[in-house]
Amino acid sequence: MGGPLRVLHVAVNMNRGGAETLVMNIYRNINRSNIQFDFLTCKPGDFDDEIKELGGKIHRIPYISDVGHFNYIQELRQFFTANSHYKIIHSHLDKMSGIVLREAKKAGIPVRVSHSHNTRSEGGAAARTYKWLVGNFISTNATTFFACSNDAAKWLFNKKSNNTVILKNGIEYDKFIYSEAIRKQVRLELNLEDNDYVLGHVGRFNKQKNHPFLIDLFAEFIKLNKNAVLLLVGDGEERGPIEKKIRNLHLEKNVRFLGLRKDIEIILQGMDLFVFPSLHEGLPVSLIEAQGAGLPCIISDRISNEVDLGMNLIEYAPLEDMGMWIKKIQKAVSKKTPRIPEYDSLISSGYDIRDTAKKMESFYLSC
Repeated sequence: MGGPLRVLHVAVNMNRGGAETLVMNIYRNINRSNIQFDFLTCKPGDFDDEIKELGGKIHRIPYISDVGHFNYIQELRQFFTANSHYKIIHSHLDKMSGIVLREAKKAGIPVRVSHSHNTRSEGGAAARTYKWLVGNFISTNATTFFACSNDAAKWLFNKKSNNTVILKNGIEYDKFIYSEAIRKQVRLELNLEDNDYVLGHVGRFNKQKNHPFLIDLFAEFIKLNKNAVLLLVGDGEERGPIEKKIRNLHLEKNVRFLGLRKDIEIILQGMDLFVFPSLHEGLPVSLIEAQGAGLPCIISDRISNEVDLGMNLIEYAPLEDMGMWIKKIQKAVSKKTPRIPEYDSLISSGYDIRDTAKKMESFYLSC
């Protein structure tokens, strides 16, 4: 067959989450005359139009929560029967990859990649139990194990974690290089004053990202800094309750919801401090991006120390001690370090997306 090797990536949707952003960063930087990405998804996503522009195909089947366990398996079987030409399947569904890769193996797809992007399953007790059960299929049905961090590898692959390839969540760091002119422009567009101290957060509105703690923290911080502003980038099922919480605390004038943005590299320039109190993470792309923008970060101590690129921008704080977070924020306010990040450590740590893309290209072509 002529043309590039086509790799099938599996995700619930191609929205602007961490795993999806990484896949798109690789897709943009890989040699698409050699390799093309196609996608098996269950719902429309923000990246769909760009995927088609880059030459990718998007296949869609209903998700398990909409049709149930047995119907979902039937949909997978029908899909793989009709699309048996794929040689490589690369699944980003964490524990749910077990079902997908089992059906791919039955269909005779020779290379089956399971990619861990997290350290804990989402959902209630029943959903997590179900995911744990189907996650047991991964070790016998995946041929290759990828993870964004060692913690993510241990969580999803257990005894197989020693055989895992750690694939860095690389970024196009030159897009994030700090510019005083861009900072002034974005702060003007967001109606921010010169003396406003701007805290920022980028992440989906779900339980994992711990927005209630972030809002309570900001409510305490603004008592000490009347010019404080909080920018929230993202969307999700928890946004409504968070908006209500902000109204109840009378913080509407100081908290801005920016929704889903295509210009994260620009928005980060307008912030003074990145605050990230997640309950758990694999290795968040948003923290690599924040460091790429030279932005000081105060983050939860539940996040792997692998995220610290050695640029003197990461401070950890315990979620059990809000007072410690306030002290660290106040210290950052008084410090006002110049935004001149040292990119040598980012590159040497392996977070240049061009390096990540080359590694992926070599892997796919060697299969």
